[in-house]
Amino acid sequence: MRAFVDALAQRGELLRVDEPVDTRFEISAWLAQLAEGPAVKFDQVTGYANPAIGNLLNSLDRIALGLDISRDEMQQRIVAAIEQGITPERVAHGPCQDTIVFSPDLRREIPAPVFFPQETGPYITAGVIFARDSRTGKGNVSFARVKLLDDGDGEKGNRGMVGIAPNHHLAVMARDAKARGETLPIAVTVGNHPAVLIAAALYLRLGDDELACAGTLLGEPVRTVPCKTIDLDVPAHCEWVLEGTLDIDEQHEEVLVSEFHGMYEPYGSGPVATFHCLTRRNDALFQIIEPGYYPEHTLIGGVAIAAGLARALRAVAVPVREVAVGHGGCGRLSAVVSLNAHRAGDARKAMFALWGSVNLIKNITIVDEDIDPWNPSQVEWAVAACMRPDRDLLIVPGVRTDRSEPIKQGGVATKLGIDATRKADDRPDWTRAVPPPDVMRRVAQRIAARGEGEPGATGRSPLDP
Repeated sequence: MRAFVDALAQRGELLRVDEPVDTRFEISAWLAQLAEGPAVKFDQVTGYANPAIGNLLNSLDRIALGLDISRDEMQQRIVAAIEQGITPERVAHGPCQDTIVFSPDLRREIPAPVFFPQETGPYITAGVIFARDSRTGKGNVSFARVKLLDDGDGEKGNRGMVGIAPNHHLAVMARDAKARGETLPIAVTVGNHPAVLIAAALYLRLGDDELACAGTLLGEPVRTVPCKTIDLDVPAHCEWVLEGTLDIDEQHEEVLVSEFHGMYEPYGSGPVATFHCLTRRNDALFQIIEPGYYPEHTLIGGVAIAAGLARALRAVAVPVREVAVGHGGCGRLSAVVSLNAHRAGDARKAMFALWGSVNLIKNITIVDEDIDPWNPSQVEWAVAACMRPDRDLLIVPGVRTDRSEPIKQGGVATKLGIDATRKADDRPDWTRAVPPPDVMRRVAQRIAARGEGEPGATGRSPLDP
């Protein structure tokens, strides 16, 4: 993460807040106000020795920068990482273990914020959780929020509720461990390279190696170090590591928690982890992802999910160019698919394939290859100009969804497909009225030279890909 933070600073995209800030709502307010702006580093967090940082990956361009690739190649690189990973490489020592604290008091050590009024405690929101099945040896790397618990009896608070759904792979592994009479060792890492964050958000099969995917995104193996108290390896260059065990039978009532759609959800109880050891860099930065309907939260998941969906469409021979799961659709609920040269029926085939791949995907819009699926204006144009409601809408009631769907009923939701591709029978000519590309490029260069920005540096129309 350090190199990425330095790159943001050099680009003028890092705001340093040198005045004291409170973990109770104040950090959250800074990140919310600047949700689409610079990364924010809090040099003085009241009551804590370590600084905090947030809003690192709050746009597609930032994610591409963090992965050191262009936006145009980002999705294909992630798909390639799923298909061909690079095995992690263990090293003897990493800076994440410069400082070691046994039996830590987490609420005194970690500057985790309280984000919103109806939530009932501070959360680690950028925690990537590592686990491995002791019987099969298969590992799992995933995201989950960790609510730091206050024992309230004068003892050190070394426990946290891990916010996972019953079908989450981590929950499956914890149940399997309990069936063998074990608790599941886990390590929560904070302050990871963007490649590790994107890999942790992928929807893979249980046992597939997310850290190998991160290696492909990096272009080299992720260096790992063995934990001090449990049999797990973690990224050597992350900022913080919490080592502990997850007991599926010990539950904590979460009450309400903010979700990606921007509202609160009453998920009930979640399993509790006990952390016996904390390691960190000597000058560790505590990374924060603003939860709820904020772009860093939605886009880290959306970019990863979109790549998985593109791969799923290619597997069933749908001529997909790119899939977008953007901020406007909460990074989970809406997908836009641009198709290359396609035939009648491909649009609906794509819809059913996506609904079958990810339960949360509810609304799907299919567009032609010259529409950028990540560009809301272009997608809206396609729907307005190319979609005929009596022919191009598909409504499917009673489809399985997940617990975070905001208007689910009995675990199901109605799903909507919109075919916004051009049809030859609708009009004889779909040619767009725009200036010639070479003139657009020439004028764009002149505008840039005058210091007016680069609104059309590629010479494209706003409707061009």
